[in-house]
Amino acid sequence: MRPSRNQALEILRKYNKEESHIHHALAVEGTMRHFAKLTGEDEDLWGIVGLLHDIDWEQTTNTPERHCHVAPEMLHEAGVDEDIIHAVVSHGYGICSDVEPSNAMERTLFTIDELTGLVITAGLVRPSKSLADLELKSVKKKWKDKAFARGVNREIIKEGAEKMGMPLDTVIDETIKALRPIEKQIGM
Repeated sequence: MRPSRNQALEILRKYNKEESHIHHALAVEGTMRHFAKLTGEDEDLWGIVGLLHDIDWEQTTNTPERHCHVAPEMLHEAGVDEDIIHAVVSHGYGICSDVEPSNAMERTLFTIDELTGLVITAGLVRPSKSLADLELKSVKKKWKDKAFARGVNREIIKEGAEKMGMPLDTVIDETIKALRPIEKQIGM
């Protein structure tokens, strides 16, 4: 089954109670939808994958190497289609999964999962505490500061942009644009 957005949110909330995790899922969903629209792909499918990508995070927080390994069982139980499950597992490629992203949707998820965190954090430290006035150059400046958002793996983002076939600056700029209209939904 390909769940509707409401069904996907219900599945996500069944396994994730922390609002910060829900906000992250909504940020990734919005960004995935934005990139799907940019590339003429299925916005609903890409959005569902974004919502469900970290479904097992709260169950694997203490054993991060198991992240992406518990998700298939959860998603199979919910009757979710294999292509969605494959995409969810592939976003952890090289970190906790050996399933390589094999299509545009999976490569985008692999890239923007980390990037959304960096962009949101860059917005939160602005005087406005908003993305409305966040510019690419500000994110690039924060990118260079390894102490800033130290949990964000910049190498994955660079590798992902290459896999997407887009310049890194374009991927960052489009992620900012994707997140601006949903900043209230994602807890900003």
